[in-house]
Amino acid sequence: MLENPLVLGIETTCDETGVALARGFDLLHDQVASSMEEHARFGGIVPEVASRAHLEAFPAAFEATIAATGVRLEDVDAIAVAAGPGLVGSLAVGLSAAKALALALGKPLYGVNHVVAHALVDQLVHGQFPAPVLALVASGGHSSLLVIDGPQVEELGHTLDDAAGEAFDKVGRLLGLPYPAGPHIDRLAQTGNARAIDFPRALTRRQDLEKHRYDFSFSGLKTAGARWIEAAQDRGEEVPLADFAASFSGAVADVLTAKTVAAAKALGLKTVVIGGGFSANTQLRELAADRFAAAGLEARIPPIRLCTDNGAMIAAAGVQAIKGGLKPSALNVAADSSMPMEQLVA
Repeated sequence: MLENPLVLGIETTCDETGVALARGFDLLHDQVASSMEEHARFGGIVPEVASRAHLEAFPAAFEATIAATGVRLEDVDAIAVAAGPGLVGSLAVGLSAAKALALALGKPLYGVNHVVAHALVDQLVHGQFPAPVLALVASGGHSSLLVIDGPQVEELGHTLDDAAGEAFDKVGRLLGLPYPAGPHIDRLAQTGNARAIDFPRALTRRQDLEKHRYDFSFSGLKTAGARWIEAAQDRGEEVPLADFAASFSGAVADVLTAKTVAAAKALGLKTVVIGGGFSANTQLRELAADRFAAAGLEARIPPIRLCTDNGAMIAAAGVQAIKGGLKPSALNVAADSSMPMEQLVA
């Protein structure tokens, strides 16, 4: 087992093309190219557009990473690539590139779990995790609670319908906000009253907790938001954007942090990691800091630049797999849009 393997990470799950190099948990370089502007005019991700954007962006991102680090390709110890979850067409682009490199260089290939990688990337910032840790991964398509113990992952709970980011985008569309709506709602919320509108907190009642103790559901919140907007418009009233944003965002942050603290207490875990694109949300970060501190928990949240999809998190997952003694993936490993959370390496 290599103590500090040099790993090339490749990320192409959705709308960001990421390439990075990490030596152990020391990030050498991270290059990201986004196709978000191409999707914004459609109001959402268009899979075919995303795949083509990866094809166009990957060569430049790869070359820039190698040039910035001065690393010789033959010195790389392993190639890590996102194998899922994600858009199948987009995943195929990264997997094809990773397989070609692994075959040409004679290096092991690790097809890693994109969602788990959102938590593992924090090790590139704050050092290796103690074992075990609790991880909350909140993004556009995923809301999951995971226990990470070295290379082993256990899923405690997940979203039953809309993830946090999805709920924001769908409500943002009704408010006339640009896609993606998350940053715009977050900005508006800074000047709003989070108690102005009493939005529901799904799966938090006693009877719900018996079956879905650590699961999430935001479709009901999305529907409640939509009905509130429609009612205000029917009355001829202007929607108070700041108050609506603060209340809606606050409801999401409340549920995410409350269930995370409850899980940490129940399992006796002292370190909590938050990752994923939605972890950039200001109210989530502030409420998590307050609640975790009150519960005596150590909060670890990577900087915003590492919260969205990037190659660094894939490299970190590759390093974790190697240090944990996991076997490499076969060269015929396929993209898996529904890759199980318990599976770090395909």
